[in-house]
Amino acid sequence: MKQIEIMDTTLRDGEQMQNVSYTSEEKLSITKILLTEVKVNRMEITSAKASAGERDSVINITKWAKKTGNLDRLEILSFVDKNISIDWAIEVGIKRINLLTKGSLQHCEGQLKKTPEQHYADIKETIEYANKKNIEVNVYLETYSNGIKDSPDYLFYMLDNIIKLPIKRVMLPDTLGILDPFETYEYLVKIIKKYPDIHFDYHPHNDYGLGVANCLAAAKAGVNGLHVTVNGLGERAGNASLDEVAVGLNDFLNLKTNINEKELYKASKMVETFSGQRMALNKPIYGSNVFIQTAGIHADGDKKGNLYSNLLIPERFNRSREYALGKLSGKSNLEFNLKKIGVDLSDGEKKILLQKIIELGDKKKLVTSEDLPFLISDIFETPKNIPFRLLNWSIITNHQLKPVAAIKCQLKNEEIEISSSGDGGYDAFMNALKKVLAHFKIDIPKLTDYIVTIPPGGKTDALVQARISWEVKNKNKTATYVTRGVNSDQLVAAIEATVKMINIIVTKLN
Repeated sequence: MKQIEIMDTTLRDGEQMQNVSYTSEEKLSITKILLTEVKVNRMEITSAKASAGERDSVINITKWAKKTGNLDRLEILSFVDKNISIDWAIEVGIKRINLLTKGSLQHCEGQLKKTPEQHYADIKETIEYANKKNIEVNVYLETYSNGIKDSPDYLFYMLDNIIKLPIKRVMLPDTLGILDPFETYEYLVKIIKKYPDIHFDYHPHNDYGLGVANCLAAAKAGVNGLHVTVNGLGERAGNASLDEVAVGLNDFLNLKTNINEKELYKASKMVETFSGQRMALNKPIYGSNVFIQTAGIHADGDKKGNLYSNLLIPERFNRSREYALGKLSGKSNLEFNLKKIGVDLSDGEKKILLQKIIELGDKKKLVTSEDLPFLISDIFETPKNIPFRLLNWSIITNHQLKPVAAIKCQLKNEEIEISSSGDGGYDAFMNALKKVLAHFKIDIPKLTDYIVTIPPGGKTDALVQARISWEVKNKNKTATYVTRGVNSDQLVAAIEATVKMINIIVTKLN
């Protein structure tokens, strides 16, 4: 089975996405997880001659890589400037550059104002200098896609000459994302047949949403390596997404990669957090919704033998299947969720509860498995199912003074009243709650994500949904829970979601 190299350029091309910037420590964390856990083959981590801060970040990464034996897996983008980029690479400890050359006549003459012969002479001088300094060279033929469409004689002139130089790889970027999968395959087959002994990488962009499809076409054509970014980050519409490319190669082309699929989701979450760029809920592999069955008929089919599953089973990516509760739910949706929270109900009670869930769905209200104990309590009047109660609370905010929260809580038959301050209203509430939980010897959950959703329209009384993700440790295991609160006041919605989480801890985990 042929193995395809995966080169990740999240820290170089991915950081060209608007409003994305990483700190030095974030760059090192992303490098570590991609090289040692996800196990991409190579990483392109910056461009030569970048800022002073970027220079320090690269030195930080290369020091770690040298200690761990990963230095030969790092690369930087460099330029045809004779010795300047090479000297910069040496200064930061990099051993391999990806030299950016022009792959189309239009860019050579229009941007560089040089003839093909002059451009090649500069390339040759730069590569020879790198070779003298023991720096390995890969060559980018920028906008190769424009070149092969509009100036093929120029492109093949460059290829004929560049492959005579001491280089490791030739990398073919569809810089503006102008190719479809059929053209990608056709052009790359032509090039690979002409130069069968050359290692070719393919570098797509996603302007038409075809980045992943073009990667698969390139792999089928016979390229040796593909360039990707985590979550498809990149300039304009971004690049091909690492997880989608790796899975597609395996499932559709039976091509082997070095990727550890179980760590893809973890890496995606890390990059989402550091970049501040939230991914679509329905993004393949990684999206929050992709392993949630909504329709009752699908849940029923899964219950009777996983009839609605495919190769993309959630366990493959260290995730789990969920079944939505709403107006499209059936009995099987409810039973899956009741089993998840460890609650047994009679058939009659299930019927009543399901009808209530459907009614809430018609009103566009979302119900989760974490909501079920509270919904069950409301319907069947069993307040004992909710052991922890927030009896009263007051949060006061002032100009230029820290907010103060006072709360009164009850666990079973004991009441306690606590106050605390914080950097915001919710922070003050959480600080007071932490004191309450410490009194009752309840482990405090770690808040890992906090999303506030307000319906469009701009009404001041619009219902706000606070969706909070929590990480809870129990018996040497870590579990993630998501609770929601809905109220016209954002702070109240967050408090509702938080109290739900405390009751999950008390009833299920303790």
